[in-house]
Amino acid sequence: MLILAPMAGATDQAFRLVAKSFGCDWLVSEMVSAKGLIYGNRRTAELMSFSEQERPFSVQIFGSEPQCMAEAARIVEGEVQPDFIDINMGCPTPKIVKNGDGAALLRSPAKAARVAQSVVEAVSIPVSAKIRLGWSSDTINAVEVGRYLESAGIEWLAVHGRTREQYYAGKADWGAMADVVRALAIPVAINGDIDSPEAAAKARAATGAEDLMIGRAALGNPWLFQDIKHYRETGAKRRPPTAHERVEVVKDHLQKAVCLKGERRAVLEMRSHAAWYFKGVPDSAPLRRRFNACSSCEDYVRVLTNWLEQQACCDEVDLIQ
Repeated sequence: MLILAPMAGATDQAFRLVAKSFGCDWLVSEMVSAKGLIYGNRRTAELMSFSEQERPFSVQIFGSEPQCMAEAARIVEGEVQPDFIDINMGCPTPKIVKNGDGAALLRSPAKAARVAQSVVEAVSIPVSAKIRLGWSSDTINAVEVGRYLESAGIEWLAVHGRTREQYYAGKADWGAMADVVRALAIPVAINGDIDSPEAAAKARAATGAEDLMIGRAALGNPWLFQDIKHYRETGAKRRPPTAHERVEVVKDHLQKAVCLKGERRAVLEMRSHAAWYFKGVPDSAPLRRRFNACSSCEDYVRVLTNWLEQQACCDEVDLIQ
C-alpha cells in the first residue's frame, strides 16, 4: 500500500485528489489541532474535511492531553466519519514540540500510550499513529514507543526514519525502521527517502514492510505513485512525464483548488505547488518568479502556455541540429 504522508500546508484536498488519481492508495489529512477542534476554530475544522473520492482516508490530530485528544477524536468521528483517526507523534517543528505535542511525545512512551489509549477508547473507528525513530540519536526508542502504542490499541503505525533532532536532514535509517517492523504484530508503514521506484523496492527489501508512506518526494511529482507500482509489477521504469503532461496536471490541480477554495486563495496557495512541479527543469528560477507574480487563473495558464511553447521551440532546434 502506498500512503501520502500528511504535510502541513501541502497535502490539502486538491493535492490529495491529484495524488489519488495517480494511484495513491491511502490519504491522510494535514495535521489538525485537537484544541482547535474543541474550540470550534473554523480553519481547523476545514482541515479535516474530505470527499468520498478520497477514501480510504485518515484524519490526523495532534495534542498531548489525553482527555482533550479523546474529545477531539469524538468530534472527528461524529462530524466527518473517516476510516481511521491518526495521531501525530512525529512533527518536529518547535511550535508543536514546545507544547509537548508531536515528536515531544517520543520522550515519554508511557504518556504517548495514555494519549493513544484515550483516543482508542473514545471512538469506534480504528486508530493509528505516526512517530519518528526517537528524539535524538542518543535516544532511539521507536521500538519501545511502538510496543507501548500497540498495547494501547493502535492498529497500525507509520515510522519516519529520522529523529526529531534531524528534522529532514541526513538519510533515513531503514535498518532502525526494520527493527520496528520486526518487533510489532501490527502493520508498520515506513517513511523517509522513498523518492523513486528503485528506492521503494530497496526500502521494502531492507525493512520487510509492505506499506510505504511517501511525503516530500510526491510534491510536484504525483506520478511517483504509479511509477512505483509499475516498477514493482513489471521491473521496468516508466518514461518521465512530457512537458504537455506536466502542464495538464498543474492545470488540473489548480482547477481543483479553485473549486474547493475559490480563485484568490487557490492562486496564492498554488505558487508553492507550481514551483514543486517544475523543480529541476531548465530555467526553473525565472519560471518560479513568474508563478509568484500570478494573481489569477488566467495568469497561470498564460505562464504555462508560454513555457510549453518554449519547450516546443527547444525540441525543434534539437531536431534541426
